[in-house]
Amino acid sequence: MQVAITCRHGSVSDGLREYITEKSEKLLTYFERVTAIQITIDQGENQNRVEILVDAEHKHNFVSHAEGDEVKPNFHAALSKMEQQIKKYKQKIQDHRRDLPMNEIAENGMAEAEAETEEETESE
Repeated sequence: MQVAITCRHGSVSDGLREYITEKSEKLLTYFERVTAIQITIDQGENQNRVEILVDAEHKHNFVSHAEGDEVKPNFHAALSKMEQQIKKYKQKIQDHRRDLPMNEIAENGMAEAEAETEEETESE
């Protein structure tokens, strides 16, 4: 997995680069199919903007950004937004695959129908 950090209109210290790389690699714990992470820090006169782009397998892309005075809190805000997006997507995938197979639905329907007929015969 690649982590690329780009800074516009300024520079980022080596310590901050290492910190951002270390924190952004933790996204792999939420979703294993992440292939690349692009972090862009745009330093303006009054505000800084941090944007995180995450590429995953099968053309799934996630984007989050945050604006404010300091780079580190903006990075944390954008990272938490990204974590929420990835968790939501992964949950959606897992829930989608948990549907019952057709043969189990048919078996459950047959069992319910048999139980109803037994109740009807007992009540008569």
